[in-house]
Amino acid sequence: MGVHKVKTHKGAQKRFRITANGKLVFQKQGKRHILTSKSRKRKRNLSLNGVIEGKVARNLAVLMPY
Repeated sequence: MGVHKVKTHKGAQKRFRITANGKLVFQKQGKRHILTSKSRKRKRNLSLNGVIEGKVARNLAVLMPY
């Protein structure tokens, strides 16, 4: 009897990616539609990737083993 493979959580796989240094990054919410009421600065900051750190990152690492 072999050990079962750990499955990747597909929802997490679509939302987050792991960088070469092992950090978890995600695309910020709020830049899909209704952009006319948002300032240039706000839209520019929404374009940047967010970084997940701490306990949340460790929990997500369990969902994305590969």
